[in-house]
Amino acid sequence: MRGHSLCLLCFVCAAGAASVSSAQEVSLRFRSTRELPAVARNGMVATSEPLAVETGLAVLKAGGNAIDAAIAAGAMIGLTEPMSCGIGGDLFAIIWSARDQKLYGLNASGRAPKAATIERLRKLGYEHMPVRGPLSWTVPGCVDGWAEMHRRFGSMKWSELFQPAIRAAEQGFVVRPVIARYWRNAERLLSRWPSSARTYLVDGKAPRAGDLFRNPDLARTYRLIAEHGPEAFYRGPIAQQIAATARQLGGLMTVADLEAHRSTWVEPVSTTYRGYTVWELPPNGQGIAVLQMLNILEGFDLKQLGHNSAEYLHLLIETKKIVFEDRARYYADPEFADVPLQALISKRYAAHRRRLIDPRRARRSVPLEDPRLVVSDTIYMTVVDKDRNCVSYIQSNYYGFGSGIVPEGLGFAMQNRGALFALDPEHPNRLEPGKRPFHTIIPAFVTKDGKPWFCFGVMGGDMQPQGQVQVLLNIIEFGMDPQKAGAAPRFRHFGSSTPRADHVMTDGGRVGLERGIPAEVRRKLEAMGHRLLPPGGAFGGYQGILIDHERGLLIGGSEVRKDGLALGY
Repeated sequence: MRGHSLCLLCFVCAAGAASVSSAQEVSLRFRSTRELPAVARNGMVATSEPLAVETGLAVLKAGGNAIDAAIAAGAMIGLTEPMSCGIGGDLFAIIWSARDQKLYGLNASGRAPKAATIERLRKLGYEHMPVRGPLSWTVPGCVDGWAEMHRRFGSMKWSELFQPAIRAAEQGFVVRPVIARYWRNAERLLSRWPSSARTYLVDGKAPRAGDLFRNPDLARTYRLIAEHGPEAFYRGPIAQQIAATARQLGGLMTVADLEAHRSTWVEPVSTTYRGYTVWELPPNGQGIAVLQMLNILEGFDLKQLGHNSAEYLHLLIETKKIVFEDRARYYADPEFADVPLQALISKRYAAHRRRLIDPRRARRSVPLEDPRLVVSDTIYMTVVDKDRNCVSYIQSNYYGFGSGIVPEGLGFAMQNRGALFALDPEHPNRLEPGKRPFHTIIPAFVTKDGKPWFCFGVMGGDMQPQGQVQVLLNIIEFGMDPQKAGAAPRFRHFGSSTPRADHVMTDGGRVGLERGIPAEVRRKLEAMGHRLLPPGGAFGGYQGILIDHERGLLIGGSEVRKDGLALGY
Protein backbone atom coordinates (compact mmCIF):
# COMPACT_ATOMS: atom_id res chain seq x y z
CA MET A 1 0.00 0.00 0.00
CA ARG A 2 1.38 3.41 -0.97
CA GLY A 3 -0.60 5.74 1.34
CA HIS A 4 -0.82 6.29 5.08
CA SER A 5 -0.80 9.29 7.42
CA LEU A 6 2.47 10.68 8.76
CA CYS A 7 3.35 13.81 10.69
CA LEU A 8 4.43 16.51 8.23
CA LEU A 9 7.56 17.45 10.14
CA CYS A 10 8.71 13.81 10.27
CA PHE A 11 8.50 13.46 6.53
CA VAL A 12 11.90 14.47 5.21
CA CYS A 13 13.72 12.14 7.58
CA ALA A 14 11.56 9.28 6.27
CA ALA A 15 12.03 10.33 2.66
CA GLY A 16 15.76 10.91 2.91
CA ALA A 17 15.50 14.11 0.85
CA ALA A 18 16.50 17.65 1.82
CA SER A 19 16.46 18.26 5.58
CA VAL A 20 13.49 20.08 7.09
CA SER A 21 14.15 21.82 10.45
CA SER A 22 13.61 25.57 10.53
CA ALA A 23 12.87 26.10 6.82
CA GLN A 24 9.76 23.91 6.75
CA GLU A 25 8.63 25.16 10.17
CA VAL A 26 8.69 28.68 8.77
CA SER A 27 6.68 27.59 5.70
CA LEU A 28 4.07 25.92 7.91
CA ARG A 29 3.82 28.85 10.27
CA PHE A 30 3.12 31.34 7.47
CA ARG A 31 0.95 29.02 5.34
CA SER A 32 -2.30 30.85 6.10
CA THR A 33 -1.22 34.36 5.13
CA ARG A 34 2.31 34.53 3.70
CA GLU A 35 2.14 38.30 3.82
CA LEU A 36 5.89 38.85 3.75
CA PRO A 37 8.20 38.09 0.84
CA ALA A 38 11.17 35.77 1.25
CA VAL A 39 14.47 37.68 1.46
CA ALA A 40 17.96 36.21 1.06
CA ARG A 41 21.43 37.16 -0.16
CA ASN A 42 22.92 34.02 -1.68
CA GLY A 43 20.33 31.96 -3.51
CA MET A 44 16.60 31.32 -3.70
CA VAL A 45 14.09 28.81 -5.07
CA ALA A 46 10.34 29.32 -5.50
CA THR A 47 7.85 26.77 -6.77
CA SER A 48 4.48 25.24 -5.91
CA GLU A 49 5.55 22.30 -3.69
CA PRO A 50 7.72 22.63 -0.54
CA LEU A 51 9.90 19.52 -0.94
CA ALA A 52 10.85 20.61 -4.46
CA VAL A 53 11.81 24.03 -3.06
CA GLU A 54 13.96 22.42 -0.37
CA THR A 55 15.57 20.09 -2.90
CA GLY A 56 16.61 22.99 -5.12
CA LEU A 57 17.84 24.98 -2.13
CA ALA A 58 19.94 22.02 -0.93
CA VAL A 59 21.61 21.87 -4.36
CA LEU A 60 22.46 25.59 -4.16
CA LYS A 61 23.90 25.18 -0.67
CA ALA A 62 25.98 22.21 -1.86
CA GLY A 63 27.63 24.42 -4.49
CA GLY A 64 25.40 23.73 -7.48
CA ASN A 65 24.18 26.56 -9.65
CA ALA A 66 20.65 27.66 -10.53
CA ILE A 67 20.44 25.26 -13.48
CA ASP A 68 21.46 22.26 -11.33
CA ALA A 69 18.90 23.27 -8.72
CA ALA A 70 16.12 23.63 -11.31
CA ILE A 71 16.76 20.14 -12.70
CA ALA A 72 16.85 18.51 -9.25
CA ALA A 73 13.74 20.39 -8.13
CA GLY A 74 12.04 19.57 -11.44
CA ALA A 75 12.63 15.86 -10.89
CA MET A 76 11.26 16.15 -7.36
CA ILE A 77 8.11 18.07 -8.29
CA GLY A 78 7.41 15.57 -11.07
CA LEU A 79 7.10 13.08 -8.22
CA THR A 80 5.30 15.21 -5.64
CA GLU A 81 2.89 17.10 -7.94
CA PRO A 82 2.37 14.41 -10.60
CA MET A 83 -0.92 15.68 -12.00
CA SER A 84 0.70 18.97 -12.99
CA CYS A 85 4.03 17.91 -14.44
CA GLY A 86 6.56 15.13 -14.91
CA ILE A 87 8.80 13.45 -17.44
CA GLY A 88 5.76 12.58 -19.55
CA GLY A 89 5.36 16.30 -20.30
CA ASP A 90 7.20 19.31 -21.73
CA LEU A 91 9.16 22.25 -20.38
CA PHE A 92 10.26 25.72 -21.42
CA ALA A 93 12.95 27.83 -19.76
CA ILE A 94 14.53 31.26 -19.93
CA ILE A 95 18.03 31.25 -18.46
CA TRP A 96 20.22 34.22 -17.52
CA SER A 97 23.88 33.28 -17.69
CA ALA A 98 25.95 35.35 -15.25
CA ARG A 99 29.10 34.34 -17.14
CA ASP A 100 27.79 35.54 -20.50
CA GLN A 101 25.52 38.33 -19.19
CA LYS A 102 22.93 37.05 -21.64
CA LEU A 103 19.52 35.41 -21.82
CA TYR A 104 18.99 32.01 -23.41
CA GLY A 105 15.64 30.43 -24.33
CA LEU A 106 14.91 26.71 -24.38
CA ASN A 107 11.90 25.17 -26.11
CA ALA A 108 11.68 21.58 -24.85
CA SER A 109 8.23 20.84 -26.19
CA GLY A 110 7.58 17.68 -28.20
CA ARG A 111 6.13 16.98 -31.60
CA ALA A 112 3.24 14.96 -32.98
CA PRO A 113 3.95 11.37 -34.03
CA LYS A 114 4.84 10.89 -37.69
CA ALA A 115 1.66 8.84 -38.17
CA ALA A 116 -0.58 11.61 -36.81
CA THR A 117 -2.55 13.26 -39.61
CA ILE A 118 -5.88 15.04 -39.90
CA GLU A 119 -7.09 12.38 -42.31
CA ARG A 120 -6.29 9.60 -39.87
CA LEU A 121 -8.10 11.28 -36.98
CA ARG A 122 -11.10 12.02 -39.23
CA LYS A 123 -11.30 8.35 -40.27
CA LEU A 124 -11.38 7.43 -36.59
CA GLY A 125 -14.46 9.64 -36.21
CA TYR A 126 -12.95 12.72 -34.58
CA GLU A 127 -14.11 16.23 -35.46
CA HIS A 128 -11.79 17.69 -32.81
CA MET A 129 -8.62 16.39 -31.25
CA PRO A 130 -9.31 14.01 -28.35
CA VAL A 131 -8.50 15.52 -24.96
CA ARG A 132 -7.54 12.27 -23.19
CA GLY A 133 -6.16 8.91 -24.23
CA PRO A 134 -3.20 7.90 -26.44
CA LEU A 135 -4.18 9.96 -29.49
CA SER A 136 -3.58 13.13 -27.48
CA TRP A 137 0.12 12.28 -26.96
CA THR A 138 2.99 14.32 -28.27
CA VAL A 139 6.61 13.35 -27.59
CA PRO A 140 7.55 14.37 -24.02
CA GLY A 141 10.31 16.98 -24.11
CA CYS A 142 11.10 17.27 -20.40
CA VAL A 143 14.06 14.86 -20.08
CA ASP A 144 15.80 16.19 -23.18
CA GLY A 145 15.19 19.71 -21.87
CA TRP A 146 16.96 18.84 -18.62
CA ALA A 147 19.83 17.30 -20.58
CA GLU A 148 20.23 20.41 -22.76
CA MET A 149 20.19 22.70 -19.72
CA HIS A 150 22.76 20.54 -17.96
CA ARG A 151 25.01 20.16 -21.01
CA ARG A 152 25.19 23.90 -21.55
CA PHE A 153 25.12 25.31 -18.03
CA GLY A 154 25.21 22.56 -15.39
CA SER A 155 28.03 22.26 -12.85
CA MET A 156 27.15 19.13 -10.82
CA LYS A 157 27.17 15.53 -11.99
CA TRP A 158 23.99 14.61 -13.86
CA SER A 159 23.35 11.50 -11.76
CA GLU A 160 23.58 13.43 -8.47
CA LEU A 161 20.65 15.66 -9.39
CA PHE A 162 18.18 12.75 -9.36
CA GLN A 163 19.14 11.21 -6.01
CA PRO A 164 16.77 13.25 -3.77
CA ALA A 165 13.78 12.42 -6.00
CA ILE A 166 14.78 8.74 -6.20
CA ARG A 167 14.96 8.48 -2.40
CA ALA A 168 11.64 10.27 -1.95
CA ALA A 169 9.97 8.05 -4.58
CA GLU A 170 11.22 4.91 -2.83
CA GLN A 171 10.64 5.96 0.78
CA GLY A 172 7.63 8.23 0.36
CA PHE A 173 6.61 11.87 0.44
CA VAL A 174 3.78 13.69 2.20
CA VAL A 175 0.93 14.80 -0.05
CA ARG A 176 0.14 18.51 0.35
CA PRO A 177 -3.40 19.91 0.69
CA VAL A 178 -3.85 21.66 -2.67
CA ILE A 179 -2.17 18.78 -4.52
CA ALA A 180 -4.41 16.29 -2.69
CA ARG A 181 -7.47 18.16 -3.97
CA TYR A 182 -6.20 18.03 -7.57
CA TRP A 183 -5.44 14.31 -7.15
CA ARG A 184 -8.91 13.53 -5.82
CA ASN A 185 -10.49 15.26 -8.82
CA ALA A 186 -8.63 12.81 -11.11
CA GLU A 187 -9.81 9.56 -9.49
CA ARG A 188 -12.31 8.71 -12.22
CA LEU A 189 -9.83 9.50 -14.99
CA LEU A 190 -7.05 7.37 -13.47
CA SER A 191 -9.45 4.48 -12.92
CA ARG A 192 -9.96 4.14 -16.70
CA TRP A 193 -6.50 2.57 -17.21
CA PRO A 194 -5.24 -0.21 -14.88
CA SER A 195 -1.61 0.94 -15.03
CA SER A 196 -2.64 4.49 -14.07
CA ALA A 197 -4.74 3.25 -11.18
CA ARG A 198 -1.92 0.99 -9.93
CA THR A 199 0.51 3.89 -9.98
CA TYR A 200 -1.54 6.75 -8.56
CA LEU A 201 -4.48 5.32 -6.59
CA VAL A 202 -4.53 3.43 -3.29
CA ASP A 203 -7.45 0.97 -3.08
CA GLY A 204 -9.09 2.96 -5.87
CA LYS A 205 -8.73 6.31 -4.10
CA ALA A 206 -6.36 9.23 -4.43
CA PRO A 207 -4.13 9.86 -1.41
CA ARG A 208 -5.39 12.50 1.00
CA ALA A 209 -3.52 15.47 2.43
CA GLY A 210 -0.98 14.24 4.96
CA ASP A 211 -0.74 10.73 3.50
CA LEU A 212 2.65 9.24 2.69
CA PHE A 213 2.81 8.22 -0.95
CA ARG A 214 5.45 6.10 -2.70
CA ASN A 215 6.14 5.66 -6.39
CA PRO A 216 8.74 2.87 -6.79
CA ASP A 217 8.13 2.66 -10.54
CA LEU A 218 9.19 6.28 -10.98
CA ALA A 219 12.23 5.65 -8.77
CA ARG A 220 13.34 2.91 -11.19
CA THR A 221 12.71 5.16 -14.18
CA TYR A 222 14.70 7.99 -12.60
CA ARG A 223 17.57 5.57 -11.89
CA LEU A 224 17.71 4.64 -15.57
CA ILE A 225 17.81 8.31 -16.57
CA ALA A 226 20.40 9.12 -13.89
CA GLU A 227 22.67 6.28 -15.01
CA HIS A 228 22.21 6.40 -18.79
CA GLY A 229 21.10 9.96 -19.49
CA PRO A 230 18.36 10.96 -21.95
CA GLU A 231 19.25 7.99 -24.16
CA ALA A 232 17.37 5.74 -21.70
CA PHE A 233 14.22 7.79 -22.23
CA TYR A 234 14.31 8.37 -25.99
CA ARG A 235 16.02 5.22 -27.27
CA GLY A 236 16.25 2.71 -24.44
CA PRO A 237 13.83 0.73 -22.27
CA ILE A 238 11.62 3.70 -21.38
CA ALA A 239 11.06 4.50 -25.07
CA GLN A 240 10.28 0.85 -25.76
CA GLN A 241 7.62 0.78 -23.03
CA ILE A 242 6.01 4.05 -24.15
CA ALA A 243 5.75 2.72 -27.72
CA ALA A 244 4.40 -0.63 -26.52
CA THR A 245 1.67 1.13 -24.53
CA ALA A 246 0.75 3.20 -27.58
CA ARG A 247 0.40 0.06 -29.72
CA GLN A 248 -1.70 -1.68 -27.06
CA LEU A 249 -4.11 1.25 -26.63
CA GLY A 250 -4.46 2.36 -30.25
CA GLY A 251 -2.02 5.26 -30.12
CA LEU A 252 0.38 6.42 -32.82
CA MET A 253 3.68 7.06 -31.04
CA THR A 254 6.67 4.90 -31.95
CA VAL A 255 10.26 4.56 -30.78
CA ALA A 256 11.27 6.37 -33.97
CA ASP A 257 9.17 9.39 -32.89
CA LEU A 258 10.94 9.45 -29.53
CA GLU A 259 14.38 9.00 -31.12
CA ALA A 260 13.73 11.96 -33.44
CA HIS A 261 13.01 14.43 -30.63
CA ARG A 262 15.28 17.44 -30.21
CA SER A 263 14.85 20.43 -27.94
CA THR A 264 15.51 23.84 -29.47
CA TRP A 265 17.53 26.77 -28.16
CA VAL A 266 15.68 29.91 -29.23
CA GLU A 267 16.19 33.64 -28.91
CA PRO A 268 13.82 35.19 -26.36
CA VAL A 269 11.77 38.11 -27.68
CA SER A 270 10.90 41.28 -25.81
CA THR A 271 9.12 44.56 -25.52
CA THR A 272 9.64 47.52 -23.23
CA TYR A 273 7.20 48.75 -20.60
CA ARG A 274 7.86 51.89 -18.52
CA GLY A 275 11.63 51.44 -18.84
CA TYR A 276 11.67 47.69 -18.15
CA THR A 277 12.37 45.04 -20.79
CA VAL A 278 10.00 42.07 -20.59
CA TRP A 279 11.14 38.81 -22.20
CA GLU A 280 9.16 35.81 -23.41
CA LEU A 281 9.77 32.84 -25.70
CA PRO A 282 8.45 32.94 -29.28
CA PRO A 283 5.69 30.58 -30.52
CA ASN A 284 4.73 27.72 -30.51
CA GLY A 285 3.97 29.09 -27.00
CA GLN A 286 1.67 31.95 -26.05
CA GLY A 287 4.29 34.14 -24.34
CA ILE A 288 4.07 36.95 -26.88
CA ALA A 289 0.48 37.53 -25.73
CA VAL A 290 2.02 39.14 -22.63
CA LEU A 291 4.11 41.45 -24.81
CA GLN A 292 1.13 42.38 -26.97
CA MET A 293 -1.00 43.16 -23.91
CA LEU A 294 1.72 45.32 -22.34
CA ASN A 295 2.20 47.24 -25.59
CA ILE A 296 -1.50 48.11 -25.71
CA LEU A 297 -1.76 48.93 -22.00
CA GLU A 298 1.27 51.22 -22.07
CA GLY A 299 -0.92 53.79 -23.83
CA PHE A 300 -3.12 54.25 -20.72
CA ASP A 301 -2.46 55.91 -17.36
CA LEU A 302 -3.21 52.80 -15.33
CA LYS A 303 -1.77 54.07 -12.07
CA GLN A 304 -4.18 57.03 -12.10
CA LEU A 305 -7.15 54.67 -12.47
CA GLY A 306 -6.27 52.81 -9.25
CA HIS A 307 -5.45 49.15 -8.64
CA ASN A 308 -8.36 46.80 -9.45
CA SER A 309 -10.80 49.65 -10.01
CA ALA A 310 -13.59 48.91 -12.47
CA GLU A 311 -12.01 51.23 -15.04
CA TYR A 312 -8.61 49.56 -14.64
CA LEU A 313 -9.95 46.01 -14.89
CA HIS A 314 -12.08 46.98 -17.89
CA LEU A 315 -8.98 48.07 -19.84
CA LEU A 316 -7.13 44.87 -18.98
CA ILE A 317 -10.08 42.66 -19.93
CA GLU A 318 -10.63 44.45 -23.25
CA THR A 319 -6.92 44.24 -24.03
CA LYS A 320 -6.93 40.52 -23.32
CA LYS A 321 -9.87 40.02 -25.72
CA ILE A 322 -8.03 41.77 -28.53
CA VAL A 323 -4.74 39.92 -28.05
CA PHE A 324 -6.35 36.50 -27.71
CA GLU A 325 -7.98 36.89 -31.12
CA ASP A 326 -4.48 37.22 -32.55
CA ARG A 327 -3.44 34.24 -30.44
CA ALA A 328 -6.24 32.12 -31.90
CA ARG A 329 -5.32 33.04 -35.47
CA TYR A 330 -1.53 33.30 -35.59
CA TYR A 331 0.21 31.39 -32.80
CA ALA A 332 1.60 28.06 -34.07
CA ASP A 333 4.84 26.16 -34.68
CA PRO A 334 6.95 28.55 -36.82
CA GLU A 335 8.64 25.57 -38.50
CA PHE A 336 5.28 24.78 -40.13
CA ALA A 337 3.39 28.10 -40.17
CA ASP A 338 4.06 31.71 -41.12
CA VAL A 339 3.92 33.46 -37.72
CA PRO A 340 4.21 37.28 -38.11
CA LEU A 341 6.15 37.52 -34.84
CA GLN A 342 7.77 40.94 -35.05
CA ALA A 343 4.63 42.52 -36.45
CA LEU A 344 2.51 41.12 -33.63
CA ILE A 345 4.76 42.47 -30.85
CA SER A 346 5.42 45.86 -32.46
CA LYS A 347 4.38 49.12 -30.80
CA ARG A 348 2.78 50.29 -34.04
CA TYR A 349 0.43 47.32 -34.22
CA ALA A 350 -0.43 47.84 -30.54
CA ALA A 351 -1.35 51.47 -31.18
CA HIS A 352 -3.61 50.39 -34.04
CA ARG A 353 -5.36 47.70 -31.98
CA ARG A 354 -5.64 50.00 -28.93
CA ARG A 355 -8.19 52.05 -30.88
CA LEU A 356 -10.63 49.14 -30.60
CA ILE A 357 -11.01 49.74 -26.85
CA ASP A 358 -14.03 51.74 -25.68
CA PRO A 359 -13.21 52.90 -22.12
CA ARG A 360 -16.89 52.77 -21.19
CA ARG A 361 -18.20 49.63 -22.89
CA ALA A 362 -17.26 45.97 -23.20
CA ARG A 363 -16.81 44.55 -26.70
CA ARG A 364 -18.80 41.53 -27.84
CA SER A 365 -16.47 40.73 -30.75
CA VAL A 366 -13.02 41.70 -32.02
CA PRO A 367 -12.16 41.98 -35.73
CA LEU A 368 -9.17 40.03 -36.98
CA GLU A 369 -6.50 41.88 -38.93
CA ASP A 370 -3.18 40.98 -40.51
CA PRO A 371 -0.51 42.68 -38.39
CA ARG A 372 1.90 42.71 -41.33
CA LEU A 373 -0.45 45.02 -43.22
CA VAL A 374 -0.81 47.33 -40.23
CA VAL A 375 2.89 47.53 -39.45
CA SER A 376 4.21 47.27 -43.35
CA ASP A 377 -2.83 21.95 -14.59
CA THR A 378 1.34 23.13 -14.88
CA ILE A 379 4.08 24.04 -12.41
CA TYR A 380 6.27 27.10 -12.48
CA MET A 381 9.68 27.39 -10.83
CA THR A 382 12.28 30.09 -10.53
CA VAL A 383 15.83 29.77 -9.17
CA VAL A 384 18.56 32.38 -8.65
CA ASP A 385 22.01 31.48 -7.31
CA LYS A 386 24.81 33.39 -5.57
CA ASP A 387 26.40 34.36 -8.90
CA ARG A 388 22.99 35.57 -10.15
CA ASN A 389 22.49 32.84 -12.70
CA CYS A 390 18.70 32.74 -13.08
CA VAL A 391 16.24 30.16 -14.35
CA SER A 392 12.63 30.90 -15.23
CA TYR A 393 11.23 27.42 -15.74
CA ILE A 394 7.82 25.93 -16.46
CA GLN A 395 6.94 22.24 -16.79
CA SER A 396 3.56 20.69 -17.54
CA ASN A 397 1.41 17.71 -18.51
CA TYR A 398 -1.31 20.12 -19.79
CA TYR A 399 -4.51 18.73 -18.18
CA GLY A 400 -4.27 17.10 -14.75
CA PHE A 401 -2.35 13.84 -15.29
CA GLY A 402 -2.21 14.73 -19.00
CA SER A 403 -3.67 11.99 -21.17
CA GLY A 404 -4.50 9.98 -18.04
CA ILE A 405 -2.30 7.09 -19.20
CA VAL A 406 0.70 5.77 -17.27
CA PRO A 407 2.81 3.40 -19.41
CA GLU A 408 3.10 0.12 -17.52
CA GLY A 409 5.84 0.16 -14.90
CA LEU A 410 7.21 3.64 -15.63
CA GLY A 411 5.55 5.67 -12.86
CA PHE A 412 4.55 8.80 -14.81
CA ALA A 413 1.62 9.97 -16.92
CA MET A 414 1.95 10.91 -20.59
CA GLN A 415 0.94 14.44 -21.49
CA ASN A 416 -2.02 15.39 -23.71
CA ARG A 417 -0.57 18.42 -25.51
CA GLY A 418 -1.78 17.05 -28.83
CA ALA A 419 -5.28 18.04 -27.73
CA LEU A 420 -4.40 21.61 -28.67
CA PHE A 421 -3.95 20.85 -32.38
CA ALA A 422 -6.70 21.91 -34.78
CA LEU A 423 -8.27 19.45 -37.23
CA ASP A 424 -9.07 22.34 -39.59
CA PRO A 425 -6.70 21.87 -42.56
CA GLU A 426 -6.58 25.65 -43.15
CA HIS A 427 -5.57 26.60 -39.61
CA PRO A 428 -1.90 27.44 -38.83
CA ASN A 429 -2.09 25.19 -35.75
CA ARG A 430 -3.46 22.21 -37.71
CA LEU A 431 -2.27 18.72 -36.87
CA GLU A 432 0.71 17.64 -38.99
CA PRO A 433 3.29 14.85 -38.52
CA GLY A 434 6.31 15.98 -36.51
CA LYS A 435 4.76 19.35 -35.64
CA ARG A 436 4.71 21.03 -32.25
CA PRO A 437 1.23 22.07 -31.06
CA PHE A 438 0.31 25.50 -29.78
CA HIS A 439 1.51 25.59 -26.18
CA THR A 440 0.16 27.43 -23.13
CA ILE A 441 3.16 27.24 -20.74
CA ILE A 442 5.31 30.38 -20.72
CA PRO A 443 8.25 31.36 -18.50
CA ALA A 444 8.88 35.10 -18.18
CA PHE A 445 11.85 37.34 -17.37
CA VAL A 446 12.36 41.08 -16.87
CA THR A 447 15.61 43.01 -17.20
CA LYS A 448 16.37 46.58 -16.14
CA ASP A 449 19.30 48.51 -17.58
CA GLY A 450 20.67 45.29 -19.05
CA LYS A 451 20.67 43.39 -15.74
CA PRO A 452 18.38 40.59 -14.54
CA TRP A 453 15.60 42.09 -12.41
CA PHE A 454 12.56 39.81 -12.08
CA CYS A 455 12.29 36.10 -12.83
CA PHE A 456 8.65 34.93 -12.66
CA GLY A 457 5.72 33.01 -14.09
CA VAL A 458 2.04 32.23 -13.59
CA MET A 459 0.57 28.75 -14.11
CA GLY A 460 -2.90 27.97 -15.42
CA GLY A 461 -3.51 27.53 -19.16
CA ASP A 462 -5.16 30.60 -20.67
CA MET A 463 -4.68 32.37 -17.34
CA GLN A 464 -0.93 32.55 -17.82
CA PRO A 465 -0.67 35.70 -20.00
CA GLN A 466 -3.47 37.38 -18.05
CA GLY A 467 -1.82 36.55 -14.75
CA GLN A 468 1.66 37.59 -15.85
CA VAL A 469 0.39 41.00 -16.95
CA GLN A 470 -1.50 41.54 -13.69
CA VAL A 471 1.51 40.58 -11.53
CA LEU A 472 3.84 42.82 -13.55
CA LEU A 473 1.50 45.79 -13.33
CA ASN A 474 1.14 45.25 -9.58
CA ILE A 475 4.91 45.66 -9.23
CA ILE A 476 5.73 48.26 -11.89
CA GLU A 477 2.62 50.47 -11.67
CA PHE A 478 1.64 50.05 -8.03
CA GLY A 479 4.94 49.34 -6.28
CA MET A 480 3.97 46.01 -4.69
CA ASP A 481 6.64 43.61 -3.49
CA PRO A 482 6.80 40.15 -5.14
CA GLN A 483 4.65 38.54 -2.45
CA LYS A 484 1.86 41.15 -2.46
CA ALA A 485 1.93 41.28 -6.26
CA GLY A 486 1.02 37.60 -6.44
CA ALA A 487 -1.46 37.63 -3.56
CA ALA A 488 -3.57 40.50 -4.92
CA PRO A 489 -6.99 39.43 -6.30
CA ARG A 490 -7.06 38.80 -10.04
CA PHE A 491 -9.53 38.66 -12.93
CA ARG A 492 -9.74 35.92 -15.54
CA HIS A 493 -11.50 36.35 -18.86
CA PHE A 494 -12.98 33.30 -20.57
CA GLY A 495 -13.63 33.75 -24.29
CA SER A 496 -14.50 31.49 -27.18
CA SER A 497 -11.30 32.19 -29.12
CA THR A 498 -9.13 29.10 -29.32
CA PRO A 499 -6.04 28.02 -31.26
CA ARG A 500 -7.89 24.79 -32.14
CA ALA A 501 -10.31 26.46 -34.57
CA ASP A 502 -10.20 29.56 -36.75
CA HIS A 503 -13.06 31.56 -35.31
CA VAL A 504 -13.49 34.68 -33.21
CA MET A 505 -15.26 35.61 -30.02
CA THR A 506 -18.86 36.57 -30.75
CA ASP A 507 -20.46 36.95 -27.30
CA GLY A 508 -17.93 38.94 -25.30
CA GLY A 509 -17.02 35.97 -23.14
CA ARG A 510 -17.32 35.82 -19.38
CA VAL A 511 -15.21 37.37 -16.62
CA GLY A 512 -14.27 35.73 -13.35
CA LEU A 513 -13.33 38.02 -10.46
CA GLU A 514 -11.47 36.62 -7.49
CA ARG A 515 -12.85 37.08 -4.00
CA GLY A 516 -11.45 40.29 -2.58
CA ILE A 517 -12.54 42.50 -5.49
CA PRO A 518 -15.28 44.75 -4.04
CA ALA A 519 -18.95 44.37 -4.92
CA GLU A 520 -19.03 47.95 -6.20
CA VAL A 521 -16.39 47.09 -8.80
CA ARG A 522 -18.47 44.11 -9.90
CA ARG A 523 -21.53 46.33 -10.32
CA LYS A 524 -19.61 48.89 -12.41
CA LEU A 525 -18.17 46.22 -14.69
CA GLU A 526 -21.62 44.76 -15.26
CA ALA A 527 -22.91 48.23 -16.11
CA MET A 528 -20.14 48.46 -18.75
CA GLY A 529 -21.50 45.28 -20.36
CA HIS A 530 -19.21 42.64 -18.86
CA ARG A 531 -20.89 39.34 -18.02
CA LEU A 532 -19.49 38.14 -14.71
CA LEU A 533 -19.19 34.66 -13.31
CA PRO A 534 -19.96 33.98 -9.63
CA PRO A 535 -17.06 34.84 -7.28
CA GLY A 536 -14.35 32.19 -6.94
CA GLY A 537 -12.72 29.88 -9.44
CA ALA A 538 -9.15 29.20 -10.57
CA PHE A 539 -6.84 32.16 -11.08
CA GLY A 540 -3.50 30.50 -11.73
CA GLY A 541 -0.47 30.07 -9.51
CA TYR A 542 2.51 32.43 -9.30
CA GLN A 543 6.11 32.45 -8.13
CA GLY A 544 8.71 35.14 -8.63
CA ILE A 545 12.15 36.31 -7.52
CA LEU A 546 13.17 39.97 -7.78
CA ILE A 547 16.87 40.90 -7.73
CA ASP A 548 17.70 44.06 -5.76
CA HIS A 549 21.18 44.80 -7.08
CA GLU A 550 21.74 47.87 -4.89
CA ARG A 551 21.25 45.96 -1.64
CA GLY A 552 22.49 42.61 -2.92
CA LEU A 553 19.18 40.93 -2.02
CA LEU A 554 16.84 38.39 -3.56
CA ILE A 555 13.15 39.04 -2.81
CA GLY A 556 10.82 36.14 -3.50
CA GLY A 557 7.08 35.55 -3.59
CA SER A 558 4.90 32.43 -3.76
CA GLU A 559 1.16 32.82 -3.50
CA VAL A 560 -1.29 30.99 -1.23
CA ARG A 561 -3.27 29.54 -4.16
CA LYS A 562 -0.66 26.74 -4.26
CA ASP A 563 1.16 24.61 -1.68
CA GLY A 564 4.62 26.01 -2.36
CA LEU A 565 6.83 28.75 -1.03
CA ALA A 566 9.93 30.80 -1.74
CA LEU A 567 13.04 30.01 0.34
CA GLY A 568 16.56 31.38 0.26
CA TYR A 569 19.76 31.40 2.21
